[in-house]
Amino acid sequence: MHVPVLLQPTIELLDIKEGEIVVDATLGLAGHAKVMAGKIGKEGTLIAFDADAKLLAKAKKNLEFAKCRQIFINTNFRHIKSALEKEGIRAVDKVLFDLGLNSEQFENSGRGFTFQKDEPLLMTLASEIEKDTLTAKEIVNTWAEESLADIIYGYGEERLARRIAKAIIEAREKKEIETTFDLVEVIRQAVPVFYTKKKTHFATKTFQALRITVNDEIGALREGLTGAWEKLSDGGRVAVLSFHSLESRTVKEFFKDKVMAGEGKLINKKVIKPSREEELANPRSRSAQLRVASRLSSRQALKI
Repeated sequence: MHVPVLLQPTIELLDIKEGEIVVDATLGLAGHAKVMAGKIGKEGTLIAFDADAKLLAKAKKNLEFAKCRQIFINTNFRHIKSALEKEGIRAVDKVLFDLGLNSEQFENSGRGFTFQKDEPLLMTLASEIEKDTLTAKEIVNTWAEESLADIIYGYGEERLARRIAKAIIEAREKKEIETTFDLVEVIRQAVPVFYTKKKTHFATKTFQALRITVNDEIGALREGLTGAWEKLSDGGRVAVLSFHSLESRTVKEFFKDKVMAGEGKLINKKVIKPSREEELANPRSRSAQLRVASRLSSRQALKI
């Protein structure tokens, strides 16, 4: 079962009112959206984005109880501005980005997001694989050693990136790397024995780097934040739940730029993290960080 992370503080800081237009840019199984739908009531509108069509269909069923107007959009949130305009939405009041990978995608997608199951090495958030869809399999089997090392170090912050990249090149010369277990074994042989006994699994950072690359997650986040901010009404709020340092840095810098430009203000100046109780109940929440910012009207900005 998917458990929404930092649910209570997220809803409180978004300060959702009845009748508002609210966007869940990362619907998943509608953990946060179910509460937001209740807050806006029958006069409100919930607009829900997800790149995964299968997840979107499941979330629709989870939201059948809601009386508000509902709009479901099957696309990556990087297209949030154009998608809202296509729906005739001029402005929205609240936007939530929950950047954590949904538990459903880990457990049941069959797309290779977890190193704990032997699955095809895909890692794309899109449920339909097209001819031009970039996959983790393509990356590990065709990209140059230097490029592999760069993404594993840059997106995974893996200090053994060059060793792992070299091992991938050597392994694929003998046999194509096709599944998650194939890749895990390559990484296992590349790193020192002590590294395989650490608390964090030795393949975690490499898998993270590949997933971020496949889905251009940092680029999508920058575009999504920019698009959401442009559609935000005066006094509207954006909340972002991030789960690794690259995401967190991107969000922090975006909000800082808006504050410096006099366009926004931070709702929580100190980042909010899960309590010890939440971490124990939901271990996947432990790296979560919540940031919320509000858009200022031109009149408010002049007063600052």
